[in-house]
Amino acid sequence: MQIHYISEANSVLNHFLGQIRNIHVQKDSMRFRRNIERIGEIMAYELSKDLVYKNVEITTPLGIKKTTEIANELVLCSILRAGLPLHLGFLNYFDAAENGFVSAYRHHHNNGDDFTIKVEYQAVPNIEDKTLLLIDPMLATGHSMVAVFNTLLEKGNPKEIHIAVVIAAPEGVAYLKDQLPDNCHLWVATLDEKLNGKNYIVPGLGDAGDLAYGSKL
Repeated sequence: MQIHYISEANSVLNHFLGQIRNIHVQKDSMRFRRNIERIGEIMAYELSKDLVYKNVEITTPLGIKKTTEIANELVLCSILRAGLPLHLGFLNYFDAAENGFVSAYRHHHNNGDDFTIKVEYQAVPNIEDKTLLLIDPMLATGHSMVAVFNTLLEKGNPKEIHIAVVIAAPEGVAYLKDQLPDNCHLWVATLDEKLNGKNYIVPGLGDAGDLAYGSKL
């Protein structure tokens, strides 16, 4: 697996990453969503450098201009519900992409710390021979991402696979490296320290879905 750590070079990305972690800024859910969206836009720009381009000619009012445009057939697929603002950021840049949505959650047994991943709702276009971008803000253990990935492969075989996350734990990165094909690309906005005893990312930011859309039962 090829791993890209985007925040290693200072940019406005780190400014937005700081804001989504800040407990005072987090109180504004609209601002949180917008910052996640903007992070998605920055990540889409960085990822776009790795795509395939084709030569085209554009007719202007004064002549012809030779340039390039994306040749990949893109499918954006996010994990509900936390992935929606990040998905929108990618869609702002890859506006011709098809879109898919999958629900996945931790099912805790007997209210304990042990859990399995439940993948349920799926609304996904044809991914056969296309470039799949799998999007989720948080990569903790990596089990949700792998479960969704395996579910999507039941529907077809993409030509290229890119996984984009905002905050990752080392344990999740290691799990993806072990479980996913070598030709996958993992794009990480920032890498955190570790998982705690409940498998939450530290220092992390809390529950991205709750911060974006409110707490759930």
